[in-house]
Amino acid sequence: MEKIVQTAGRNALGQFAPAFAHYNDDVLFGENWNDPGLDHKTRCLITVVALMSSGITDSSLQYHLESAKKAGVTRTEIAAAITHAAFYVGWPKGWAVFNMAKQVWTEEEAPADPKAAHAAEMVFPIGASNDAYAQFFIGRSYLAPVSGSQVGIFNVTFEPGCRNNWHVHHADQGGGQILLCLAGRGYYQEWGKEAQELHPGDCVNIPVGVKHWHGAAPDSWFSHLAVEVPGVNGSNEWLEPVDDEIYGVLK
Repeated sequence: MEKIVQTAGRNALGQFAPAFAHYNDDVLFGENWNDPGLDHKTRCLITVVALMSSGITDSSLQYHLESAKKAGVTRTEIAAAITHAAFYVGWPKGWAVFNMAKQVWTEEEAPADPKAAHAAEMVFPIGASNDAYAQFFIGRSYLAPVSGSQVGIFNVTFEPGCRNNWHVHHADQGGGQILLCLAGRGYYQEWGKEAQELHPGDCVNIPVGVKHWHGAAPDSWFSHLAVEVPGVNGSNEWLEPVDDEIYGVLK
């Protein structure tokens, strides 16, 4: 009688849960685990929560926690899932699972790629490697054109420690350059003056004829928009590199 009732209950599900409705002892567990209705990461999280709600904290839970981590579940996500489930299944069960999860996620999660993390701080792209002007830089820089008409605007990104050579903007009339700092930390320095530390939101007006350099801090990526001020017969004169004696005192 019990089997008949169970079969009738399953059949009543109809198309809502066909996999459950047709489940019997001959259906392999692996078929259920590979059901395309759930992605692997979600399935791992559900399994951990199901074991937690049953009070299971043996090697099977350890295995599924490790599987969840391999499936891409982060430390932040597993902590949030356990905390949420603990409201329903009880804090004692939550603490038990937390202790096991803490052991599985013992190693620090790999930090985000520094370049990608820096790019995420801006609305403008980093662009391609600035190979055409590499000879005028110490370290690697990247260039992304923002505007090529009316006023030339370029997003220039410097890796940590990168700076351009001393240089001078020339023009018979008008000209010069404006730097609009976007992300990271950098420096600007005019010949004979102290270096000026730059942060997002800072604006630097560079007059014609002033020898200067700009670039990243030793320990930080740095990006700024370089705005070319229109001028007559404008040109750029590249000079010597910024030597380590000058740059080395910066923090």
